[in-house]
Amino acid sequence: MSAPDQKLTQDDILSAVEGLVAAERDLIANMANISAVLFEALPRINWAGFYLHKEGELVLGPFQGRVACTRIAIGRGVCGTAAAERRTQRIDDVHSFPGHIACDAASASEIVLPLIRDGELLGVLDIDSPDPARFGPEEEATLTKLVGLLLNA
Repeated sequence: MSAPDQKLTQDDILSAVEGLVAAERDLIANMANISAVLFEALPRINWAGFYLHKEGELVLGPFQGRVACTRIAIGRGVCGTAAAERRTQRIDDVHSFPGHIACDAASASEIVLPLIRDGELLGVLDIDSPDPARFGPEEEATLTKLVGLLLNA
């Protein structure tokens, strides 16, 4: 068996995720598949995945990419800030972000979306890119819809 000839594109993300979460209710399984979809469909990224909120910190969850930080304090770095403030962080230059945690020195920009259901912080979706200013309003809008699909599954 060989790899598929056709790759997912950025335009395929939401429909692919809709299909995945419609067939599965387990949060971890969905996060694992969503990480794979994002890693395949988004050009110029080097990491896509989730951190789960456990016992007052963020703990590494399903992801695609290079080895990652295992635990992140709430309020620390881009992920911890998104969790603490409960709002999306779209950072054009992570090296100028106060308290940035360099899990991968190759990362230059980052977008992190909090996962909040019924007022409870479940974790964050984190995507890194080696390109400065990689993420814009269009990606943020698509990823916001994606998070909604995941949380409603």
